[in-house]
Amino acid sequence: MTKITKVTTGSVFEQKASYSRLVNVDNWIYVSNTAGRNPATKTIPEAVTDQTHQVFANIEAALAAVGATLADVIASRVFIQDPADVPAVMAIIGDKFHGINPASTVTCPPLGSTVYKVEIEVTAYHGASQADVETITL
Repeated sequence: MTKITKVTTGSVFEQKASYSRLVNVDNWIYVSNTAGRNPATKTIPEAVTDQTHQVFANIEAALAAVGATLADVIASRVFIQDPADVPAVMAIIGDKFHGINPASTVTCPPLGSTVYKVEIEVTAYHGASQADVETITL
């Protein structure tokens, strides 16, 4: 039988909009679009780089709850409100995903509030970090 695990942070946003921070279906792990709000303090840093680091902390905590890590991420979707912030955000993403190299989409749409400068959504697969990986260069 399929096992589904849903992880919530208890955020008022998750409650009001009826969504989970993470849904784990068998080996597949889906992490909702995640902003840089610190779950303990409920604050959002002003600097886009600080927000990006907090986004990753939030994602890593959600993945850890189901026994996964960033190394299990196979795809990411990055939403950056201001195109001028792309280089700063992508430098951090490049560091965090160095050697993992997930499929990635980066776009610059308006986000739910101007306070959010970056949001990231990821898909992971349990065991991807231990898989035999073949890299093909086109």
